[in-house]
Amino acid sequence: MNALLLACQFMPLLGFIVIFLTPKDLKKFAEFDYWSADEKKISAISYGFAAVLGISIVALLVAWALVGFPRYEFEAFILYEKGDYRFPVLFYLDKVGAVYLFCVWIIFSIIIRYCRYYLHREAGYKRFFLTIFAFVFGLIMVILSGSIDMLFAGWEIVGVSSFLLIAFYRHRPQPVRNALRAYTIYRFCDIGLLLGAWMTHLLFHESDHFSQIAELFKTGAMPPAGYPALLLLSLLIVMAASGKSAQFPFCFWLPRAMEGPTPSSAIFYGALSVHLGVFLLLRTMPIWSYHILTRAIVFLIGLLTVCIASLSEKTQSNIKGQIAYGSITQVGFMFMELALGLEALVLVHFLGNAFLRCYQLLVSPSIVAHLLRLEGSADAEFYIKSSTLRDKLPASIRDTLPDVLRNTLYVFALQEGNLELLVRFVLWEPLKKIGTAMNAVSPWIKGATALIIFGLFLFVAEVDLLHHKYLAIPAAISMVLATLSGFSQKRSPFRTWNDIALSYFFACVAVWFMVNSAWDDAVLFLTGIIPAWLLGIAVLSRLLKSENFAETPFAYRGMAETQPGLSLLLFISFLGLVGFPITPAFVGEDLLLYHASSQHPWFAALIAFSFVMNGIAAARIFLRLCMGRPVELNK
Repeated sequence: MNALLLACQFMPLLGFIVIFLTPKDLKKFAEFDYWSADEKKISAISYGFAAVLGISIVALLVAWALVGFPRYEFEAFILYEKGDYRFPVLFYLDKVGAVYLFCVWIIFSIIIRYCRYYLHREAGYKRFFLTIFAFVFGLIMVILSGSIDMLFAGWEIVGVSSFLLIAFYRHRPQPVRNALRAYTIYRFCDIGLLLGAWMTHLLFHESDHFSQIAELFKTGAMPPAGYPALLLLSLLIVMAASGKSAQFPFCFWLPRAMEGPTPSSAIFYGALSVHLGVFLLLRTMPIWSYHILTRAIVFLIGLLTVCIASLSEKTQSNIKGQIAYGSITQVGFMFMELALGLEALVLVHFLGNAFLRCYQLLVSPSIVAHLLRLEGSADAEFYIKSSTLRDKLPASIRDTLPDVLRNTLYVFALQEGNLELLVRFVLWEPLKKIGTAMNAVSPWIKGATALIIFGLFLFVAEVDLLHHKYLAIPAAISMVLATLSGFSQKRSPFRTWNDIALSYFFACVAVWFMVNSAWDDAVLFLTGIIPAWLLGIAVLSRLLKSENFAETPFAYRGMAETQPGLSLLLFISFLGLVGFPITPAFVGEDLLLYHASSQHPWFAALIAFSFVMNGIAAARIFLRLCMGRPVELNK
């Protein structure tokens, strides 16, 4: 079973690498037959790896069934270990993971076959299959993860893959904006998962594996931690799950994420990705279900989502929007079922909703084409339902409502509950105002003020009025201010890039002041950040030599088409700068949170906040410069 677990996990990664290294057929390109030759190679590779992945998944599930459906755990190796901190590459399979893995096999196989014809002669054919394989790699990592640290790594891969597929049609501004909107919600809700990870280390110590957490809560008389700490951890988990599954108050991003190709909408937001919040709640059910208050919150979130999404669905003008809100509504019901402890029902509900939404999204282009043909052939005004049929239908509850209430609900549904405005007003606007005020101050004044503050704290520390760890306070404040400055900066990509790096530097300094023995972990973190920052500076210097950049400094430039090599390097540096699991910065990020949480929880929250907001700011730079229509085509 160990070999099968590794095959299921790494087969999509191997497929990604092979597709990425597949060369272009230049001879066929010269004969104007490039697309068919290139598509045949990529589709054949995709078919092969999808088939091997399917065989591996079926073999794993059969082997797991033959040994009696146990909770199976396998530790492949230790990625990093120091003192009490361990980061194992740990795999875990139980009935929840088995159901999700089975669903991945069926839907991924369908999507691979469907995409061969749907994306025929599409300019981004290879790019689409690369992203799909990266998504499946991250998704299987989430499903088979044995600890919340490994789950977070897969969570990040799924988030970036979603971000790229929403912006697949990168010539149009709207998909690019919606990609940033979805990624912003993803990153913000990652605060819950980041803080949840360090809280599991803090509360459960050596028993923070999912298999161990289930055993810790079996003794109902005595919880493994205090009630306030468990409540905080539960709320963080619910926050992460709500953002990933587009639940209240984050319902608005999912219909806008349908800007990507129909197959990506089917596999991401119709079938698999939208249910990852449910998976997180299932995996951590012993933690959050311990509190009746948390159960009530999960139930209330699901109920509010069902009410708002079911109303908004009625006013959608496109099929994808209706399916998106229909899927959100069903996930809301799953939240309510989880709050009631109906775990088996949730798994059945998940399978039914995933297969149904995948089917609906895949056939939606055919339905639209069929209706357009009918409308074109009709001699009179065309209705999907004739007036005679509508007269025979029974009256709905909506028809019995007073006109004022009916119109109010209609406007409410059209505005989608104004949830996006609410989230923007509560979360983003205050942060942008603080950052804008910071950017209005002269850099010399900010530098002099920082030196004075550090000097005062250093003086009082040297005369033994305060302990040296209090020097972490001005460093933490500087970290947050640098983050907000980069987050609100829209004129200069260089300043944003440097502000992000500066905030990371202050985070390392603050942790070092607080825990002097953590200097080597801070260095480990910076070994991933500094190369990514330097690479980004070099790439930005090359990209921004355009003559028109002074006129429109931060507009969409479309350089992924005009400068594909430099755009790829900028994307790699973006991944490194946000702590994506390809550099030591990912483990270093967890280590910094681990050290901070051992001293003051508020300090760990500030670090997690800065890391998340830095990711949003870096993503904005990449989108603005590399996506959109090239400048030459705009003239």
